[in-house]
Amino acid sequence: MAEAIRGFLCAAGLDPAAHPELASTPELVARAWAEEFLGGYGDDPRRILSERMSAPRSSAPQMVALIGLSFQSTCPHHLLPYGGVAHVAYLPGRFVVGFGQIVKLLDCLGHRLILQEDLARQIADALVELVGARGAGVVLEAQQSCLALRGGRRPGSCAVAEAWAGAFERDSELRERFLAAMRRG
Repeated sequence: MAEAIRGFLCAAGLDPAAHPELASTPELVARAWAEEFLGGYGDDPRRILSERMSAPRSSAPQMVALIGLSFQSTCPHHLLPYGGVAHVAYLPGRFVVGFGQIVKLLDCLGHRLILQEDLARQIADALVELVGARGAGVVLEAQQSCLALRGGRRPGSCAVAEAWAGAFERDSELRERFLAAMRRG
């Protein structure tokens, strides 16, 4: 990867050998991409969500929501970063997962080349399919570098992607409870 970055810089007319400030850039960029931007490919959502506990018995369905989780990801179209806050909720079935597992799931899927709307969908689907949640909702609010730095050039704008699965898809009252929790958070 470092050689590819060196070739990229040379193709742009910026040979790292001729520019001392760029001498270590290929290795630094390669390490950042491998560890942060693409590190999610080395993780498995099934493994992350395999640590679960029996859900508490209750007569009323109780929503579990995490509000305001910071996240980052990378757009697959332009290889530019985006990031913001994620709001994740699920309606437990037989099992619950720790809050840390949800954060790890967000990082696992977010540290890949993925569209914001696909990231929201994959998180919601993983909670339903891998944890057995009766429903899940995900709202991602992000600043897209693609929108801020090129094309439309609208810095400070916010893109919102929602994904609803299971009970959240069918029950507008449940969605509204989640959205109200987001507003309070």
